[in-house]
Amino acid sequence: MNTKAPSQIDVFVGSRVRMRRLMAGLSQEKLADGLGITFQQVQKYEKGTNRIGASRLQAIADILGVHPSFFFQEGDDAAARNGDTTREPSEISSFVSSKEGIALNRAFLKITDPVLRKKIISLVAAVAQTPETESTRTGTSHAQDLHG
Repeated sequence: MNTKAPSQIDVFVGSRVRMRRLMAGLSQEKLADGLGITFQQVQKYEKGTNRIGASRLQAIADILGVHPSFFFQEGDDAAARNGDTTREPSEISSFVSSKEGIALNRAFLKITDPVLRKKIISLVAAVAQTPETESTRTGTSHAQDLHG
């Protein structure tokens, strides 16, 4: 039997479905119920094992509250567009769609102060010992940034 590996596009679209489903707080079972299919079919869609047809993708988008184009967007990360590939897109996608990634993003989105957001990015970058992706520092130390 000739088994084909899933296409990169199917895997990417499936990972976006999973990420959005988790962001919406839906289980595979709930999404499957809304689509009138089994949760196993949702699993296959999310892994890219089975290709999602156009009408099914529209139904998924409706349930998850996004436009169908959401599932094809790689994001608007300027660094990625400029060729900064310090992390593979699949690695980032995997983290963002994980429970930790979703929890982190939800908490971060609740912070409305842009200065505080930049300070948190500086803190995380310092802890990770990686350069910041944006210039958020003004030449002061991280400790000074965090305290005023």
